[in-house]
Amino acid sequence: MAGLEDLLAPRARPRLMGVVNVTPDSFSDGGRWLEPSAAIAHGRDLLADGAEILDIGGESTRPGATRPLVEEELGRVIPVITALAAEGAVVSVDTMRAEVAEAALAAGAAVVNDVSGGLADPRILEVVAASGAAYVAMHWRAHADHMRDFAVYDGPGGVVGAVCEELSGRVGAMLAAGIGREQIILDPGLGFAKRAEHNWELLRRIDALAELGFPLLVGASRKSFLGRLLAASGQPPRPVDQREHANTAITLHLARHGVWGVRVHDVRASRDALRVAERLSEEGLE
Repeated sequence: MAGLEDLLAPRARPRLMGVVNVTPDSFSDGGRWLEPSAAIAHGRDLLADGAEILDIGGESTRPGATRPLVEEELGRVIPVITALAAEGAVVSVDTMRAEVAEAALAAGAAVVNDVSGGLADPRILEVVAASGAAYVAMHWRAHADHMRDFAVYDGPGGVVGAVCEELSGRVGAMLAAGIGREQIILDPGLGFAKRAEHNWELLRRIDALAELGFPLLVGASRKSFLGRLLAASGQPPRPVDQREHANTAITLHLARHGVWGVRVHDVRASRDALRVAERLSEEGLE
């Protein structure tokens, strides 16, 4: 397992987390990497492109998605995690289930990336506490099949205030379960129970989330709010595979604000943008 201190240490640019969806129905690349051999090969390609962490997920969380059986999720991710971790990759398991997290950690995963922040399966907090692994807790309100019903942020502070308050509540639950502060990474959950305007506001005010005092992981790559932004007047959203250039702009914005990591599909695009920005600044990104 990767050393937690090194993994979470502050540095001038964000870590690049490459996405490996071992699913038939993910919004961006459903089915492309469903076979273990294809997913393992894709993980290797992402590492060659500059990924520092591989995020392996066996459950689609796109809006409207239904959940696979636990056995299906395990069968999708464990062979991939086992192979890539054995080759020295730093692997994250993208799961909401304690059983999957436990098996993934035993297979060599170093990070549990839980989009529910422990709300979907509270026992996952105990699993993480016992393992000492890094834990990404995302802002979440409901499962994918009905999360749109919860995209309402009318209280004081709007979406930023609500996300900060609700993530703070999850931090309290993590600490109570025995997870150390040094293990925790927070994610604002772009697109999860959030409309486009909520995503943009969270990105504009990312410093407010940083004030919670934990490293931040942000995943904007290929999401629908970018497709709508880039659409020609009166036309449908830009296709999924034509949104990544816009995401590099978000990567640079987040780098300037000191986020810990960005979760991306096209690792090379973000890596290249960061290298250019670093070269332009004698002391790194400012």
